[in-house]
Amino acid sequence: MSKFKRSDNDRRDRPTPLPAAAPVEKWVVEQARPLAESLCMAEGIEMVHLEYLRERGGRVMRLTIDKPGGVTLEDCAGVSRELGDILDVHLPNIGRYHLEVSSPGPHRRLSRESDFERFRGQPAKIKTCSPINGQKNFSGVLEGISGDSVCLNTGPTTVTIAIRSILKANLIDA
Repeated sequence: MSKFKRSDNDRRDRPTPLPAAAPVEKWVVEQARPLAESLCMAEGIEMVHLEYLRERGGRVMRLTIDKPGGVTLEDCAGVSRELGDILDVHLPNIGRYHLEVSSPGPHRRLSRESDFERFRGQPAKIKTCSPINGQKNFSGVLEGISGDSVCLNTGPTTVTIAIRSILKANLIDA
């Protein structure tokens, strides 16, 4: 008995294949970000952060949203329902994942340049990709942006951290 295998050229209705395993998470975020941003803008909600991760229980897409006066449970549920439907239509081949939508909370993630200006004067923690003077973790008060760097007053000194070298940044309790 012979087996017949169709070539990829014969599969015209097949969705675009996902890239190799390592960049899948980045690729999914690149595809989902404009969809989530459009939805949030239409709802009058700020999209704070979007990530797609592989965790112990499977893949998770995490969307953090905010709005003046704070986010309600209804806001999170509504965005979750709508974004889930949008992703099902526009990214049907990403496989199984859990969608989590939440407010940023008191330890809000800082992911855009504008965040570092907006929260100037607030205490923050920044982790860098590579050491600066032998250190990767910094805590202090945000002093805003200077050129392409974030200024963080750590008490005895002000550290200037290139935005491209920031791995993670969050607001912290004073």
